[in-house]
Amino acid sequence: MMGKSGDEFAVTEGVLRHGMPYLALGNGRPLVFLRWFTPDHANPTGWMRSSELKKLAGLARNFRVYAVSRAPGTAAGATMADLAGEHAEALRAEFGEPVDVLGVSSGGSIALQLAVDHPDVVRKLVVVSAACRLDPALRIGQRRYAEAVLAGRRGLHHMALTTVGNPVGARLVGAAMWLVDPLVRPKSPADTHHFLLAEDGFDVTERLGEIMVPALIIGGERDTSYSAESFRQTADGIPDGRLVRYPGTGHMGAVSHSDFVDDVVRFLGDTST
Repeated sequence: MMGKSGDEFAVTEGVLRHGMPYLALGNGRPLVFLRWFTPDHANPTGWMRSSELKKLAGLARNFRVYAVSRAPGTAAGATMADLAGEHAEALRAEFGEPVDVLGVSSGGSIALQLAVDHPDVVRKLVVVSAACRLDPALRIGQRRYAEAVLAGRRGLHHMALTTVGNPVGARLVGAAMWLVDPLVRPKSPADTHHFLLAEDGFDVTERLGEIMVPALIIGGERDTSYSAESFRQTADGIPDGRLVRYPGTGHMGAVSHSDFVDDVVRFLGDTST
């Protein structure tokens, strides 16, 4: 492990079981933060690292935050259950007791699968900008992107409709994504492809009732990746599930919303649940 200085906290880099890279910062009870989708299963660098640390700073004032990426080398044919199993083994080995788990976007998919299949490792669950299964437009966009990545073609523009809801805006954003694509190509295209296909088959809708830990679902009212119905269905399907939706907020805006940290801290610190 190697300590590095952040803007506000000392940041430690490490690796969990199965080679899962993480950045850790802050003090307090552990909070495992499962990252959103990134092209590479690695700790972020450069401006992406700075952006992530800025988003985590509020949580790090209250918890020891472990921002965890998927293990590199996702096998062909892997399922979300397989990935959740790897996460469960890593968390058991590192912490030896249930911990709070917060997953964002693709990390939220893993967090839900983890809570369904491995309830012994989750103390409380926070799912941000994710739901019990992918909405159709997101599934189509991710599959097209995955196929383009594997073929070595530009594909980021296929995600435009999951970023901007209106067709005109999506065309503009798609054009920008097409230009940026060569700068954010994954180092291991097969790894990215296999992970996205695993998430393509993700669906815990019929198993939400098995989640016995308190769960908070957070979504933006302008999220074009997930509908209001998907967020509501996920929260309602969990016996102790609750839903918060932020007005005027898109898919990745939820973690930057002014109420986000307070809502998470209040929920995780509530000893009555």
